[in-house]
Amino acid sequence: MPAFSDALPTRRTAFALALGLSAFVAAGAGYAAAGKGPDSVADTAERVLDAVVNISTSQTIEAGKGMQMPQVPPGSPFEEFFDEFFKRRGGDNGGHSRKVSSLGSGFVIDPSGIVVTNNHVIAEADEIFANFNDGSKLKAEVIGRDTKSDIAVLRVKPEKPIKAVAFGDSDKMRVGDWVMAIGNPFGLGGSVTVGVVSARNRDINAGPYDNFLQTDAAINRGNSGGPLFNMEGDVIGINTAIISPSGGSIGIGFAIPSKSVTGIIAQLREFGETRRGWIGVKIQGVDDAIAESLSLGRPRGALVAGVTDDSPAAKAGLQSGDVIVKFDGRDIKEMRDLPKSVADTGVGKTVDVVFIRKGKEQSAKVTLGRLEDAEKPQKASLTKETPPEAKPIAKSSLGLGLSGITDDLKKRYKIKDGAKGVLVVSVERDSPAAERGIQPGDIIVEIGQEAVSNPADVQKRLDALKKDGKKSTLLLVTRADEQRFVPVAIP
Repeated sequence: MPAFSDALPTRRTAFALALGLSAFVAAGAGYAAAGKGPDSVADTAERVLDAVVNISTSQTIEAGKGMQMPQVPPGSPFEEFFDEFFKRRGGDNGGHSRKVSSLGSGFVIDPSGIVVTNNHVIAEADEIFANFNDGSKLKAEVIGRDTKSDIAVLRVKPEKPIKAVAFGDSDKMRVGDWVMAIGNPFGLGGSVTVGVVSARNRDINAGPYDNFLQTDAAINRGNSGGPLFNMEGDVIGINTAIISPSGGSIGIGFAIPSKSVTGIIAQLREFGETRRGWIGVKIQGVDDAIAESLSLGRPRGALVAGVTDDSPAAKAGLQSGDVIVKFDGRDIKEMRDLPKSVADTGVGKTVDVVFIRKGKEQSAKVTLGRLEDAEKPQKASLTKETPPEAKPIAKSSLGLGLSGITDDLKKRYKIKDGAKGVLVVSVERDSPAAERGIQPGDIIVEIGQEAVSNPADVQKRLDALKKDGKKSTLLLVTRADEQRFVPVAIP
């Protein structure tokens, strides 16, 4: 075991560290002196502080919906403890309803009394109040809300016009630009924090249209729904989420960009609901294997795994296997770009869609329909049910036992009438198909973007692709009425 001194820096090393720190401080001082960083944000904060509100809500919890006592063995030492604990806390509600409160933030965008916040701040609330910086308090009503983007628009009725702030252009914000957050952390009231834009276009799996700005400006519980300002005092984001193991800020906060919410807010104000565009495609991402199989050169775009019958996409001639690379003039660099672009486009608008089909770039004009709230997300996925295996009728080089779709197999695998393709009835362990998650009960509809209808077609198609020098191909696989392209290596 080394001596303790071995872990310490030598005098020379310590001097170098100190010199480096001095250089850092000197550089920082020069940076501020050159006017590159905010020496103070007091003037900006003073201009906008009165437009930021604390949102307080209350909700009545009915009897029986409170925290339930854990089940413990009779006579257990824990039985007496939990019994006494729940009596003190009223965990069983005593047969009576009770009120719970929550706090968040928001901001005024119209002097007449229009307030924006997160939907999760006011969800399930019976009463909502906006608390202003001058100590006044006004009851708020919900004009409209959107769960997909987590936005809610409220109305208060002031006696005279109130201070409001304007939206800025979040697209102009660069990584490293200074930002200021104002909100109601932990219910403490209006608090100002400063940081930079740490990253753009973050996907944290919060919803179908994730496109967050990431910031290291301190955001804590209670900041949700509050504004993120640029140094001109324009709102460029709505603080919504943090990553934190403790519940406190660790410098990783997320704000919905203003560019993503201004259209939604306008729709909520006008209609009380959102009216998003819809084209009717199921899509999946393009990875290296899929890009190679489709000769795309590099992963890009959104792969169409299915087209809804009689949808705008179907009417425009889009097909499974097409890779959409541009929508209404906007590049689709990855799968999640397409739902955002479609949703942001007005219902009834006709747009140009550029796609790649069998290696060739083509275009079509698509007139958008409306995405109904009840519609399922347009992302293809496969369920994980594994039906019992049947005796294989034919084998393929992919390690699959294959069969035509017979009446007996329809019943066994619960296949609906009208299904077309070749049924997988067994999968060899460690085979190329097994590595890609192919399971008994799957139906192979296409191989290399050509339809197959019987087991012989499958091997014939694989042999032809191998002869052409292809090392991998795409299988269009259907499972439980959903379909997806699956890349597999050709043995």
